[in-house]
Amino acid sequence: YLIKGFTLDDDRLKGRDRLADYFDELLARIREIRASEARVYQRIREIFSLAKDYVEGQKETQVFFATMQNKMHYAAAGLTAAEIVRRRADSRKANMGLTSWSGTRVLKRDVTTAKNYLSAKEIDTLNRIVVMFLDQAEFRAQRRQDIMMGDWTAFLDRFLRHTELPVLPDSGKVSREEAQAWANDQYDAFAERRRLEAETAAEGRYLEDLRSSAKTLEDKRKKLPGAGKKRGKKKKR
Repeated sequence: YLIKGFTLDDDRLKGRDRLADYFDELLARIREIRASEARVYQRIREIFSLAKDYVEGQKETQVFFATMQNKMHYAAAGLTAAEIVRRRADSRKANMGLTSWSGTRVLKRDVTTAKNYLSAKEIDTLNRIVVMFLDQAEFRAQRRQDIMMGDWTAFLDRFLRHTELPVLPDSGKVSREEAQAWANDQYDAFAERRRLEAETAAEGRYLEDLRSSAKTLEDKRKKLPGAGKKRGKKKKR
């Protein structure tokens, strides 16, 4: 029994009917992913988990997933995930250069994730690659062919070459650790600037409230009976 993204046990491989059931279930899962409205990265992980030798948590699987993500980032942006973070994380920019984040404002957990810096065009390229993966997976499942992690790597490289998208030649020039350290430093500077800007804005609102309150009091005083009239001088006897 093998624990992985798409579970398969030995009993299910006994007999043609059970083997057919396996591939039918695999096809159903592929079509389920295709119809899903999940974000592109979740769909990518689900597609890769269809591989027969994909075992969640194993070092080989983690290396495979990181390598495939880097290939896809490079195809979409011309940079690996670490290079995207290192180049685009900038404390001086609005929202630190991020184009998406998880909450209502940018937090530290958002700034080390490469996808948060991608443009709409780059996300579109990733979505097109996902469609290619789904087509390949469905085609192999219909032909009753197993899908292995190595197949995904070969599919991606061929697809990128055929579509004239850049193919990652190496592991990149920036390490994950270097990118994360850079992003965290940029976030600290960004958060301090954001804090100071918020304090300045709050002080501005406070002064404006004081001026508004003073004007309101002055307007009320002017409306009082006799307000603004000069008292006459008393006559000497």
